[in-house]
Amino acid sequence: MDAKSSDAPGPGSRAATPRGRSRRDLTRGPITRTLLVFSLPLLGGNALQSLNGTVNQIWVSHTLGESAITALGNANIVMMLMLGSIFGIGMAANILVAQSVGAGDRALVKRVMGTATTFFVALSLLVAVLGGALSPHILDLMGAPPESRAGAIIYLRIIFASVPFMYFFVFLQMAQRGAGDSTTPFWFLTLAIVIDITLNPLLIRGIGPFPRMGIAGSAVSTLVGQGAALVFLMIHLYRKKSILVLRPSELGLLKPDLRILRSLITRGLPMGIQMLVMSGAAVVMISFVNRFGALTSAAYSISSIIWSYLQMPTMAIGASVSSMAAQNVGAGRWDRVAKVARSGVISGLMITGSIALMLYVFNDFVLAVLLPRDSPAIPLARHINTTVLWGFVLFSITFSLSGVVRSTGAVWWPLAILMVSMLLVRIPFAALLTPRFGPDAIWWSFPLGTATSAVLTSLYYNFGGWRRSRMLEEQPRGQAPDAGVAAPAMAPAEAALEPAPR
Repeated sequence: MDAKSSDAPGPGSRAATPRGRSRRDLTRGPITRTLLVFSLPLLGGNALQSLNGTVNQIWVSHTLGESAITALGNANIVMMLMLGSIFGIGMAANILVAQSVGAGDRALVKRVMGTATTFFVALSLLVAVLGGALSPHILDLMGAPPESRAGAIIYLRIIFASVPFMYFFVFLQMAQRGAGDSTTPFWFLTLAIVIDITLNPLLIRGIGPFPRMGIAGSAVSTLVGQGAALVFLMIHLYRKKSILVLRPSELGLLKPDLRILRSLITRGLPMGIQMLVMSGAAVVMISFVNRFGALTSAAYSISSIIWSYLQMPTMAIGASVSSMAAQNVGAGRWDRVAKVARSGVISGLMITGSIALMLYVFNDFVLAVLLPRDSPAIPLARHINTTVLWGFVLFSITFSLSGVVRSTGAVWWPLAILMVSMLLVRIPFAALLTPRFGPDAIWWSFPLGTATSAVLTSLYYNFGGWRRSRMLEEQPRGQAPDAGVAAPAMAPAEAALEPAPR
């Protein structure tokens, strides 16, 4: 399965810096092995995040009951919307950083970081203020069950207060991956999650000197974890003299560069809208589910946790594909871009398919861990998973191919494909057939929408004009072929951000 490249000494080769540190060079080495090694920290981070959510759900469900689970599920959908509002700009910055690293343009990396930093600070403060004020209205629009509304409002307002820390933390992680470092973000994400998991039961139950805060304690633990991890990450990057941080003499770069800002917005907006469409569709779907009562909503929320585990490898590989492809685009290595796409799809299908099979086999055991053994939500959750799980395997196709397409700056067609699969297939299917088939129409709409997205993305990857797109018109890049996956080999960029040892 490994697509080989003979121009590098080994997998995941690293370019040494003048201070002896190292960063991963994604333009060299065996494709699949390099991709999987780079993906491992992302997969670990996704696993820890899902574990964090799972532990949170367990404490809430066993301490506060089904109504609190429903409150948490509704609030987490809104949190997905918040992250979606920055995902696009973060991905655009990630791609610009990765292309600049591949092209050897250190100055552009600095300018991207300065402009993006100013943008993220301003956006996070705006979202925090507006979100805190509008939390009750947001939940009303979602049709949150009355018995869960009060807890969800408290939880949401505290989460909105953590947005400035959360946004900038996510942005720095994306930028580091674009520069070829997926390991450092993992360790600091681990720190955030360890703090969150440790504080969760202490603040929910009021253990020892900690106050009993109920569901609010879960949100406070997230705020403290994100804030502490961000502070320590910034200290680490400055101590290591990372290319991603601005020194005192470079603070003038915080004044937005209009070219870069335009690219971040015009390229990031469609990617952000993609996340918002997904989150918005999730809001609509949970509003459909809420009509069937708190028990069905609790079963759906628990099933969603299991789906997050299933999608972890897909998300990790897709993010790695985007960073890896973008560096190769910047270096003009179009032969490797096509191989990255193929390796991403095959690896994702194999790994995600294996996990899906295990979840089918151990469905009851997993549900018994997440819910009390006598919970009436278990049979409902079992039925939901049986119907839905297989469809998420197909996300491997969509995530990997979309990651490659986005690495050039082609962002509008992936958005159009997502809107078709979500807004024209999934939601109408559930809305129109629920009166006849009940909640089963909701469950079947998930694999139907996923299959539609995979087919359309494959067609655009093979026949679309994404290879001709650019993030910045003047940015150095190799000549892209008009179409086809058998792109001619291009010589890698002569310059590198740091000189490699000879």
